[in-house]
Amino acid sequence: MSVLGNVSIRLTEEQGMLLDVARSFVRDRAPIEAVRAQLETDTGYDAAIWQAMVDMGWAGIALPDTVGGAGMGVGSAVPVFEALGGALLGTPMLSTTLAGQLIWRAAGESAAEWLGRLCSGSVGTIAYLDHADWGSANLGVTLGTDGALTGSKSFVADAGVADCFAVVASDGGEPVLALVERSAMNDSALSENVLIDLTKRAANVDLTGVIPAQVFRGDAVAAALRDTLLIGALLTAAETTGAAGKCLNSITEYLKTRKQFGKLIGSYQALKHPTVDIYVGMENARSFVYHGATIVGDEVLDQDAEIACRMAKVAADEVMVFAGDRSVQFHGGFGFTWECDSTLFIRRAQWAQQMYGGAIHHRKRLASLLLDS
Repeated sequence: MSVLGNVSIRLTEEQGMLLDVARSFVRDRAPIEAVRAQLETDTGYDAAIWQAMVDMGWAGIALPDTVGGAGMGVGSAVPVFEALGGALLGTPMLSTTLAGQLIWRAAGESAAEWLGRLCSGSVGTIAYLDHADWGSANLGVTLGTDGALTGSKSFVADAGVADCFAVVASDGGEPVLALVERSAMNDSALSENVLIDLTKRAANVDLTGVIPAQVFRGDAVAAALRDTLLIGALLTAAETTGAAGKCLNSITEYLKTRKQFGKLIGSYQALKHPTVDIYVGMENARSFVYHGATIVGDEVLDQDAEIACRMAKVAADEVMVFAGDRSVQFHGGFGFTWECDSTLFIRRAQWAQQMYGGAIHHRKRLASLLLDS
């Protein structure tokens, strides 16, 4: 008998087609040279590539068709994120998808206008963290009686290009969701963060004095926030698993071409065994990710779904950290240089651990879910 309870996993025909299409897209539009060309730009991504993704319906893939989305659900977003991770492609896709999930789950069709904008290509993001701690309440921003916000949020993903912000705030000690237009902030409201993964962008956002365009209250907000953070862990795990696969491909190609002492280095067991460990870890993470894709739906997430999301994040983080480290080591001195792609993998591993809780964060919560009687 499994300690997990629900162990169902399936890759639907629809998800398989999405994975094929997404892989073809990143292969044609985002080779590693194109990704590297964006590393030191202001936005970190090519606007034309983002627009192409919007045109394919990916920005609203997980939102219902009643608000302009594709109506395919969170499970269908997973293969897209796996493919994007496999290219190390930085876009506002994750930020916009999660902002859409939070708004939809908290407000439903009463926020149809906002959701429609996200589906049409407006960039959205969630302003959640107070001090970069996923384990705290993160309600440091307050909504005053005058209708204005007070406080700031840290590490807001893609804040520099966001058109609208889903701000998690406190009103009388209760969580509320405040939707804020970028135009409501002054130019000095954003302070850019320097992230270790240069394919990603984030900024601290000062919301003091900003009046939200719309505020949603009630029990649905807390439930939506909880579920969106779990979905964030799942989609980040999908992206990380894809990146681990890319890293593994890079390693195996190097092992098949690099010679040392007259022999291909791939013939040495000291390198073979860790490479197999990466493969096993990646497939393990993929299993957890697609288990999550199987059982996470539009309804409020149950305990099985919570376990699935947390397990996926633990597995993906661990294999990416190991794969990135081995990639650097296997490439020797070259692996430490900017020209070697190993540096991109190890940086992605470090970024992924900080997003939506790392392995320790999720294991602590899994212990009570799986072991408490």
